[in-house]
Amino acid sequence: MATAQDINDQLDELALFEPCNLPVISLYLNTQPDQHGRANFESFVRKEFAARANSFPKRSEERESFERDAERIQEWLRTELRPSANGVAIFACSAKDGFFEAVQLDAPIDEHQLYVYHQPHLYTLARLYDQFPRYIVVVADTNAARIFLFGLRGEEGQGEIKNQKTRGTQAGGWSQARYQRHLQNYHQQHVKELVDALDRLVRSEKIDKILFAGDDVVLPLIEQELTQTLRERVVDRLKLDITAPEHEILRASLEAVRATDSETDQEKVDRALNQWRSRGLGAAGLEEVMKALANGQVDELLISAKFEQLNPEPAEVSAALTPHLEALDGQVAPEVKRPVLLADELVTMARQSSSGVTFIEDHTLLEAVGGIAASLRYRI
Repeated sequence: MATAQDINDQLDELALFEPCNLPVISLYLNTQPDQHGRANFESFVRKEFAARANSFPKRSEERESFERDAERIQEWLRTELRPSANGVAIFACSAKDGFFEAVQLDAPIDEHQLYVYHQPHLYTLARLYDQFPRYIVVVADTNAARIFLFGLRGEEGQGEIKNQKTRGTQAGGWSQARYQRHLQNYHQQHVKELVDALDRLVRSEKIDKILFAGDDVVLPLIEQELTQTLRERVVDRLKLDITAPEHEILRASLEAVRATDSETDQEKVDRALNQWRSRGLGAAGLEEVMKALANGQVDELLISAKFEQLNPEPAEVSAALTPHLEALDGQVAPEVKRPVLLADELVTMARQSSSGVTFIEDHTLLEAVGGIAASLRYRI
């Protein structure tokens, strides 16, 4: 099953697909079983494929390419789809050297979607990637620690650090004091081992969010041992016991991460709009942001999570704002209009220029500027 890093790499590869005038299918399916334990996407696929095929002239190159892809996709769903998958994204264009990519997901897709366009439709996959960030949760006490790596697949990894428990003593005076010093050293060593393991994991997996849960004894000890790099990545502390079940840890931590992301969204939007108002490193509004994307200026694209819902139909955009589409119609005058799916074009252009993409869940934050803004690397 695809990990978050797999999805990130896949998005980069799909963004490099050269647009073509023959149909490119992007199919997103929720493959979770219904109340009867059966998947319910087959009728959607048959109905939508038949309707889209009929939109092309009979025996045309477009229709033949589409029908080959539709047949291949349905065969793949019958033979390759894993029962454990909750969602799948499939991209195909047989006329483009037999292009075919399928991504099986643990995370569910909200609804079935079919796009027939001139390039892979990346908006939904990028949105899913943004909804399930990778992060680490450490649940610890003075004797043990459980470390979880969560992401698009739910749990992507788990480890445990466990030390031999010490037992209390009834001795008093000097012996009791010596025992307490020994116990403190023992706890400190346990924490150092934990922090070392955490540091290695953060570096190897490139994680920027850490959450802690533990008792009142161990958390202050962990705080003392954290490096500056780790301290900057701590986003919350949860009220969870060392014995908490994994599903409870995932639920509580994902809620905390999304609450933190909501605050971060506000900060990012405020910073970008303030920079835009002062003619600094910010852009806002569709035309200005698309121009910045075309020039490679965008550091991070900020797009309303409702942008596609609010802009479902193709819109006419000048060729000057979509230079990556020259393969469709050759070199044309900048003022010539091209019909494009705005949400997908914005995400694709951002991935092509290695720009970050953040979906702003509170659509009111960007409402005044048409649901789109950006922070810039430089200003021309």
